[in-house]
Amino acid sequence: MISVQVRPLSRTVIQTFKDSVSRLPEVLSVFVLSGGDDFLLHVTAQDLDHLHSFLLDRLSKRKEIVGFRTSMVFQRVHNTVISRLPDPAAPGRS
Repeated sequence: MISVQVRPLSRTVIQTFKDSVSRLPEVLSVFVLSGGDDFLLHVTAQDLDHLHSFLLDRLSKRKEIVGFRTSMVFQRVHNTVISRLPDPAAPGRS
């Protein structure tokens, strides 16, 4: 995961950044955030050398990026509770 801050914060910069990074083969998902970070990129890389190259060759060259931070995901637990909840719009429900 890569947290990214861009400037200036404008609709055009946000849309252009989102569209361009979502087309990169390493990027699996792009999340637009509120708070200290503007984006969270879910990326894949075959090893740390490739991740390092992605950060240096792709992200650090973008002029709108003022900062980024990487976090490695070691484990993922998927919560399936919501998918088991009854649908409130189902027939017979009020």
